[in-house]
Amino acid sequence: MLAIAGAASAQQRPHYTQYILNNYILNPALTGIENYTDVKLSIRDQWVGLNGAPRTTYFSIHKPIGKSDMKTTPTSFLPPGENPRGATYWEQYEASAPHHGIGLVLMNDRTGNLNRFTANVSYAYHLALNTKWNLSAGVSAGISKMGFDRSKATPAVANDVALGDVNIYISKFRPDLNVGLWLYGSSFYAGLSAQQVIPQKFAVADDATFNKGKLVPHLFGTLGYRFLLSDDINATPSVMMKYVAGAPTSMQYDLNVKLQYRDLLWAGGGYRVKDGYSAMLGLNVGNTFNVSYAYDFTTTPINTASRGTHEIMIGFILGNRWGDNCPRNVW
Repeated sequence: MLAIAGAASAQQRPHYTQYILNNYILNPALTGIENYTDVKLSIRDQWVGLNGAPRTTYFSIHKPIGKSDMKTTPTSFLPPGENPRGATYWEQYEASAPHHGIGLVLMNDRTGNLNRFTANVSYAYHLALNTKWNLSAGVSAGISKMGFDRSKATPAVANDVALGDVNIYISKFRPDLNVGLWLYGSSFYAGLSAQQVIPQKFAVADDATFNKGKLVPHLFGTLGYRFLLSDDINATPSVMMKYVAGAPTSMQYDLNVKLQYRDLLWAGGGYRVKDGYSAMLGLNVGNTFNVSYAYDFTTTPINTASRGTHEIMIGFILGNRWGDNCPRNVW
C-alpha cells in the first residue's frame, strides 16, 4: 500500500534521456520546425533487473507546411570545401518564414501490471520575430488509455476479492491535451510546455478501490545555448526543469551537454539532480538515417538492484531536399 501511494504522487509521464535530440516528444511547439519530415522511434528500459521495471516506447513524426527556407549554406553530408557546422554556417543563419507544422505521437509506457498508451495529433505555428529569431506555439490533443492487467497482480491473500477475475484486463480512455511555446535562433533556444493539461480523476474500473488516482499537469521548462569549441566541434549545454504538483520532489532539474563533430557524430552527458547520471552517443548515416544510444546510472538506493537504464533511438529524415543531417534549430 505504501508503494502504491508513493507511485500515485510521483511523476505520471515517462522519463526520457534523449529528449535533447527530440524535444518534440515534450513540447508540441516544435511541430514542423525543420525543413523535412522528422521520424523518431525509441525504446527505453528503465532500471533493468527489477521485476516489472518501466519500459517506454514511442513513435513520433512531424513535418512543416508552407516552409521554404532558402538559406545560403544548407547543411549537407560533408559538402566539398565547406564545414557544414562551422562558423560561416551560423553567421549566415536566417530565421524561417512563418509556416505551420503537423505531427503525430504514439507512446506506450508499461510499469508492472499498469500500462498507459497515448495517441496525440499536434499542430504548431512558427512566427518570424525578426531575421534571426522564431517563436512557435503548438498544441497536441488525443486520447490516453490506462490499463491494469489483473493476471500479473500478486494477491496479498489467497482469493483476494479486490482483484476480481484475474483473467480480465481492465482499462479506461481519457482525453489528453498538451500545449507549448518554443523560442529559437542561431545560438539559443527556450521552451515552455505543459503536458496532461486537463486534471481529472482516474480509475481503470468503476468499482476499483485499489487503483484510483488523479492525473495532474506536468510543466517543462527548457533552455539551451550553442557555441563553437572549434570550427569542427559544437557544444550545447542545456537545462530542463520539470514541475509536477503533489510529487514528493515537485521540482526536478536535468543538466546536459552535447558535443557534436560536424554533421557526423555526437556525444553527451547529463545529470538529473538527486537521481543520477547519463551518457549518450550518436551517429548520422548519410542524410536520411541516424541512431543514438543512452545509458543512465541512478545514484538512488534503487541502484542496489538495478543494472541501469538503456535507451535507444532511431531517426529517419524524409523529403530531405536540402540535404540536412542534423536539426538546424534544436542542434
